[in-house]
Amino acid sequence: MITSTMFNENLHYKSDLQQESHSGLNSVFAAAVVNRSFREALLRNPEAALDQGYLGKGFSLSQKETSLILSLNATSLADLARQIISISEK
Repeated sequence: MITSTMFNENLHYKSDLQQESHSGLNSVFAAAVVNRSFREALLRNPEAALDQGYLGKGFSLSQKETSLILSLNATSLADLARQIISISEK
């Protein structure tokens, strides 16, 4: 049985702030997960993919996030995520 105390304790983590500060990255990954064409464009030509946006909307990326994505050479979406996480944790 899950008690409300257990549930509330599990909700106390720092990701709320992290998610807000990386909402642009989250949007890029969400678009890449649901749309194969965007995913392939992101991996093949990230600058063009980011400039084009998804469904007529651009991404709210910081200059640092944009530079990070453009500096990587990933072969898959999972590889891109691993590289971003690896660099972010340093």
